[in-house]
Amino acid sequence: MTDRAPLSREIALAAAALEALRAGRALPAALDAALASASKRGPLPDPSRAAVRDMAHQAARSLGLVDALAARLNRRPPAARLAALQAVALAQLIEPIRAEAVIVDQAVEAARAAPDTAPAAGFLNATLRRFLRERESLLAAAREDPVARWNHPRWWIELLQHDHPSGWQSVLEAAEAPPPMTLRVNRRRATPEQYLARLTEAGLGARQVGEQALTLDRAVAVDALPGWADGAVSVQDAGAQLAAPLLAPAPGERVLDACAGPGGKTTHLLELADCDLTALDVDESRLAPVRENLARLRQQARIVEGDARRPEAWWDGRPFDRILADAPCTASGIVRRHPDIRWLRRRRDIATLSARQSEILAGLWPLLKPGGKLLYATCSVFASENEPVVAGFLATHADARRLPLRARIGGADETIAQLLPTSGPFRDHDGFFYALLEKRP
Repeated sequence: MTDRAPLSREIALAAAALEALRAGRALPAALDAALASASKRGPLPDPSRAAVRDMAHQAARSLGLVDALAARLNRRPPAARLAALQAVALAQLIEPIRAEAVIVDQAVEAARAAPDTAPAAGFLNATLRRFLRERESLLAAAREDPVARWNHPRWWIELLQHDHPSGWQSVLEAAEAPPPMTLRVNRRRATPEQYLARLTEAGLGARQVGEQALTLDRAVAVDALPGWADGAVSVQDAGAQLAAPLLAPAPGERVLDACAGPGGKTTHLLELADCDLTALDVDESRLAPVRENLARLRQQARIVEGDARRPEAWWDGRPFDRILADAPCTASGIVRRHPDIRWLRRRRDIATLSARQSEILAGLWPLLKPGGKLLYATCSVFASENEPVVAGFLATHADARRLPLRARIGGADETIAQLLPTSGPFRDHDGFFYALLEKRP
């Protein structure tokens, strides 16, 4: 087997995934389907599979600009598959990592290889070459539109401007940066300093960005990480790593991780304390990675499929000392890792999700012991999913009070609530919101 499939095949597969995204399918599922389909023609080398994913993510990340360019290059909208091929090629040409002529040639070859796009191969060639001739003027004109400038839907940009008047631009800029690969060092196995030494021995550079968080200089396959199979580290964003320490479980306590999938916070809680932990999720498919993470880290937890809003269907009646409610949300704080989210979400989703978040808090509160603590968390930067949800809960629950939160991030100790995404040498994390609620004794 060669090291790589032809670039034309990789472009075609990335375009198939992008076409599915435009039709409303989540990009990970779209990529899995495209790669599964490709395997029917013969094995696709691992480097090509990675390249397909990279190209599809790059196209999704720059989709606002790509669409604005296409509107200037095309006299009328092309068919869906051809439009996707053009989009993937344009995304590669905006910031090329290989020769521009090769990108154009292989994109055109991808069009020729499929019966439905072959007749328009000449059109694709002409539009891509025109882009190269008029690159600067076309880019400048396209970027006059905020959707193209920031590669987010207009409503998303306007909502960020409203919610974060002084920080909205930095939030959008962070979403354009490639996400880092950040590790959580299992403190039962090593200190961050000790694991940094192991990384150095393996030829991997990294920097510390949190109490247990190390960000690699370059992403690698997880099985290339020293001690991965033995549970020495896990992959988890530095901002997400705050949840377990903020909840601060103690040995022997009953702890509920109420929206547990895929298990990063579940395993972190168990690293911090030998607690009696229940991992709950409404979706069985999200519990599969929880089990996998627990097995790799050699941890034990009770796994339960159930709805946090309706505990009567699964709760055994014994109260919990600590509850983590990492509530379903728009995921607007993690779009640098999931660039498809911005194109799949609709503004009306926020009201639906905030109502569900309030229901989750109300459903879980009776399960908490007097004196117990519940950490409400989202990976959202939209205000409606955060402070108003907590304020509404406090207004209707006289036995609840909010406690102040502080954590050390990037070398500085600070108050924690709304954490906006940022990318820097020693502070590099996604966007999260945290609120700690205590039940009055």
